[in-house]
Amino acid sequence: MRSALNEYGTAGKGLEGVGLALGRALVSQFRGPMLLALLLPFIVALIGAIVLVWLFWDPLTVWLQTTLFALPFMQQIDSLLLAVGIASLKLWLIPVVCALILLPLSGILGLVVAALLIMPLVLRNLERNDYPGLERRGRGGALASAWNAAWVSVLFVLGWLFTLPLWLLPPLAIVLPVAWWTFAFTRMLRLDAMLEHASPTERRALLARHNRGYWTLGLICSLINLVPLAWFLLPVFSALLFSHFTLEGLRRLRSETTP
Repeated sequence: MRSALNEYGTAGKGLEGVGLALGRALVSQFRGPMLLALLLPFIVALIGAIVLVWLFWDPLTVWLQTTLFALPFMQQIDSLLLAVGIASLKLWLIPVVCALILLPLSGILGLVVAALLIMPLVLRNLERNDYPGLERRGRGGALASAWNAAWVSVLFVLGWLFTLPLWLLPPLAIVLPVAWWTFAFTRMLRLDAMLEHASPTERRALLARHNRGYWTLGLICSLINLVPLAWFLLPVFSALLFSHFTLEGLRRLRSETTP
């Protein structure tokens, strides 16, 4: 344990522990069970995307045509583009807006699967290979995890939809998606990473000590989420990232409080 603590050093209260968690998460990702775990959230997100498109694409397209293009300034822009020989906004803007509404909904489904189903697998794997002897002191994990996933998902979806018009302002088209996904990753995964091993008192201590680190991890995951090719890896990798950060922080916390 002493060598691990020396590696962690004073990083528990700063951001260096984030780098350590990133390195360990990369190593853990290439273990057999973690590679297999990639399939479940990806399949759920893919099926969710197909179902959402099948059920809502046409109604959403009609609704956008009757509301978005009923606005005078949108009609003026569309007429101007047609006058100069450019394709109507309706041909490309509505499909883009539909995708911006529906695809994040499937993405949050994948994250919920990672939090509720993949996280326990991740924790068992890390407990066996990286943190042997770290006692489980959590209780009420399943109910707390489900409630946390529910309210984070609802707030994410509502926030995403209500702030979507602000994407017309160029800086916010990048800032808002990154901000909402940072919120989703952080608030959903940090709790699930500590529920099984940390007691309620230890959870409060970890959140107080590592709050900045957790939000940094969420931001990192959110920035990775901007790369479509990373969507397949991100649900499991983010669970590994938050788990390594939490379990190492918990191990250090107990070493400081145990005589």
